[in-house]
Amino acid sequence: MTTAPTPGFRLGFLTHVQGRGPDLARTYRNAQELFVVADELGFDTGWVAQHHVSLGGGGLSSPWTFLAHAAARTTRIRLGTAITILPLEDPVRLAEDIAVVDTLSGGRVEIGVGSGASEVEYAAFGQDVSRKRELTSEHLAMLRQALADEEVRAPGFRIQPTAGDFTDRIWQGVFSAAGAQHAAARGSNLLLNRAAYGYDAATDEVQRPWADAFLASWDAPRRPRIGLSRFVFPAKDTRTALRQIGDDVLAAAHRMAKNGAFPKGLDVDEALRRFHSFHGHPDDVVAALGREKVLPVATDLITQFNPAVPDHDAAIRALELIATEVAPALGWQPATEPGPEPEPELEPAGA
Repeated sequence: MTTAPTPGFRLGFLTHVQGRGPDLARTYRNAQELFVVADELGFDTGWVAQHHVSLGGGGLSSPWTFLAHAAARTTRIRLGTAITILPLEDPVRLAEDIAVVDTLSGGRVEIGVGSGASEVEYAAFGQDVSRKRELTSEHLAMLRQALADEEVRAPGFRIQPTAGDFTDRIWQGVFSAAGAQHAAARGSNLLLNRAAYGYDAATDEVQRPWADAFLASWDAPRRPRIGLSRFVFPAKDTRTALRQIGDDVLAAAHRMAKNGAFPKGLDVDEALRRFHSFHGHPDDVVAALGREKVLPVATDLITQFNPAVPDHDAAIRALELIATEVAPALGWQPATEPGPEPEPELEPAGA
């Protein structure tokens, strides 16, 4: 049976701003160009992931500086982080950056936060990694307070510029059903990673109960959103796709095996399964996404190429195929100009 995302779903793409070799300046320029291309293709959202240490996963340490530049080069695509590593940020200072980018972009900002996992990053910023969940909760509460134009830390102090309404624009990345319930209790939208690590079962089988737990726990007056990040790489055919992504995916799987997230000795097919990859001819990608178990409750489909690093032309071509063949086959329609966001109709939890 073929399934599809929530009617009126938004289409996004995520880049980890990851590149090969020493020329990170070119990597950054190419990533900016992807935002321009996605904006022209009608993508609803563009996301970046924050990494202070690349660890093979990405190279963007300052996402809000990056998004400020992207705001100046685009006209309608929404701009977000998936994620900002919240325990390593001063939440009041972060709120100021968010408010500035939101003002410059005309209210196009989405803010996704999470706790991160790198002990090296925590040590570099003088934070205790064992307190990451506690710090995330504390910093998120203050971030919300600052963005809501409330006094923070000192009598009479409010951030400037005044932020827009962020009630439905804060997202939390989670890796468990308990984390999903925690996000729902705080009125945050849900971000689900492209893959579930440490499990032998398929990612969508692992994550669907998390999504159901989120929806079952939601009691805010507005409709919840679930952002589903997926590794999607359409190409002329499977052979062409594998030529662009196969080596990178296998290398990433071997890195994951070193810390126990994946078994050792995986071949490329099993590595692609573990990363929950949708690749090949657009018709094959659509068919595979039609069997994806979390997609029916997603309100936002966020496509990404990571852990692969396809060449720039191939990445642009993949975005074109996603926007013109894959997403429309799932019921998505490209936006042409800014306007009110569609209200999603959600499938009941547990369906």
